[in-house]
Amino acid sequence: MSVVRVGTHGGPGPPEETPNRRCSGPHDPETTRERENVFGSCASHDEYQKTADWLMTQTKHRPQVAIICGSGLGMLADTLKCQDSFAYSDIPGFPQSTVQGHAGRLVFGELKGKTCVCMQGRFHMYEGHSLCKTTFPVRVFKLMGVETLIVTNAAGSLADGLQPGDIMIIKDHVNFPGLVGLNPLCGPNDDKFGPRFPAMSGCYDKGLRCLAMEIAKQLGVAGLTREGVYAMVGGPNFETIAEARLLHRLGVDAVGMSTAPEVVVATHCGLRVFGLSLITNKVVKSYEDSDSVNHEGVLEVGRLRSHTVQQLVTELISNIEINNNTNNAV
Repeated sequence: MSVVRVGTHGGPGPPEETPNRRCSGPHDPETTRERENVFGSCASHDEYQKTADWLMTQTKHRPQVAIICGSGLGMLADTLKCQDSFAYSDIPGFPQSTVQGHAGRLVFGELKGKTCVCMQGRFHMYEGHSLCKTTFPVRVFKLMGVETLIVTNAAGSLADGLQPGDIMIIKDHVNFPGLVGLNPLCGPNDDKFGPRFPAMSGCYDKGLRCLAMEIAKQLGVAGLTREGVYAMVGGPNFETIAEARLLHRLGVDAVGMSTAPEVVVATHCGLRVFGLSLITNKVVKSYEDSDSVNHEGVLEVGRLRSHTVQQLVTELISNIEINNNTNNAV
């Protein structure tokens, strides 16, 4: 699992007071740049609606399920039938993906009787995008009638029982940027999407997680599949050994550089969420270990395990119950 550049949006800006910033005058240009880079200029409800309306004039598909594809997992979009696809650069409001392994296309189509939209490539903080930009598509999907969001990512294993090529069903996450105030919900709340203080205790739908584990058994890959806790760090560098040890002590099973902001926004606007991490490497936790990780290796594991991930997600979508509410706009 294509917008006039998000930077041109005229929506409300970040809060006037930003905690933990150096003290500067209110009109200090350097401070202003800092705040804009972190929070961005968040889109208004009308701007999300304009992008949704534009897409709905370009395709007859009305998606019920949205899929955000992580590094090396964009092949999920290739399974859609009767496709309509759009480059992100052609879609009003969408930023562009710059990461190898992310094609930068939005693909609509049919899969197992469900209408889906698939992001071939997501957006990350480390690309220079604000959190408002990285999560922009989620609210657009909500306005188009999406009920369920499936997020996939490539992640490094911290748990001793998770090996490269394994699949981790995400049962919870630790959003490290969010814990220090880098949250896509910062700024004025849009009550049309959700409440000011949304609960995150059940953000990964338990029913979908149980269904995925049952499907893994049916596919004969239960031995490769387990539930776990995902942690998001800012990136783009991989973790130091000390950082890896800290995450492991905190109970984190796998770590990556994405997913949490999209899940926060999806939960805020009432979408069901299912998350899946493809384990692409073991995170180094020992100073005696000479191994190291690189992005090319991450993509290679994605290619080797792509068919299994595709099968699991396809069967999950096939068994998802849809409310058949064609007007899910807020």
